[in-house]
Amino acid sequence: MAASPYATRMLASLAGATLLLAAPAQAQSAGDGFLFGQPRVTLTARGGFDVARAGSDIFSFATERLTVQRGDFSGFNGGLDFSIRLARQVDLMLSGGYTGRVTESEFRDWVGEDDLPIEQTTRFERVPVTASVKGYLFPRGRSIGRFAWMPARVAPYVGAGGGGVWYRFRQEGEFVDFQTLDIFRDQLDSTGWAPAVLGMAGADFALTPRLALTADARYTWARADLGVAFDQFDPIDLSGLAATLGFSIRF
Repeated sequence: MAASPYATRMLASLAGATLLLAAPAQAQSAGDGFLFGQPRVTLTARGGFDVARAGSDIFSFATERLTVQRGDFSGFNGGLDFSIRLARQVDLMLSGGYTGRVTESEFRDWVGEDDLPIEQTTRFERVPVTASVKGYLFPRGRSIGRFAWMPARVAPYVGAGGGGVWYRFRQEGEFVDFQTLDIFRDQLDSTGWAPAVLGMAGADFALTPRLALTADARYTWARADLGVAFDQFDPIDLSGLAATLGFSIRF
């Protein structure tokens, strides 16, 4: 059971890109602790863990028949947020992310004729693409004179939005035909898009006038029809709670 290598590489790339952008952005600050005017755009790169709800019958079947648990469908999460200031305490935020997990398993109660385990691999991936309105509970900074602006040390926020989630649910390896009891090899794959809604809460912790540490939690609700390989199952549950930390750069 392991996180997708792609997810690990993406988290490292997002963190590196954000820190590289921070240096030239910080050089444009007006001095110690303030900027020339309130920033209009914020870019956030974040990473953490996404706990999949895994509430549909495809997951129940997998956990009952195979040596997997519901927690095996959760995984590391990485994402980017691009926020545009609409008002003093309101942003429009465009987001994209990725969560993936690959789990090795075997049938619980069946073995092959050679007494070896009947093994397979399950891959579960989700890619949310959303637009949200984010509202800060208090002013995220204050003006100093006519031109200077100083960020607040802590700026909590809440938000809501919607969009779509792309998913992949793939199982490949050996399986049992429960009618004939034959063992066969196959690759069962289902991909698609589903509408999604989300709610979020978090806070920005100012590190410098332009750079902040952002703690974010967001819950996404989504369900999607499965492909023909799994057409005997109900729509797959794509919902989950993602908790992340990241760096935000103000421009």
